[in-house]
Amino acid sequence: MGSFSIWHWLIVLLIVVMVFGTKKLKNMGSDLGGAVKGFKDGMKDGSSSDAPAASAPHQQVTGQPAADKSTIDVEARQKS
Repeated sequence: MGSFSIWHWLIVLLIVVMVFGTKKLKNMGSDLGGAVKGFKDGMKDGSSSDAPAASAPHQQVTGQPAADKSTIDVEARQKS
């Protein structure tokens, strides 16, 4: 009673295919594969980019205007 035979698994597979359909199952499989690949790429990029960012010195924010006049405020760029 604890283990299932191959016939039990085939019946479960047949019911799943009948409920969802082959096209939806194929789309779910490709979406899941893409998500796993994106997660792995994110983990790889995150571990390599964290080390230089942690060692970079932080700049102090002051109330005085910056000497560089080419700086554009992000919110102003998004509104226009």
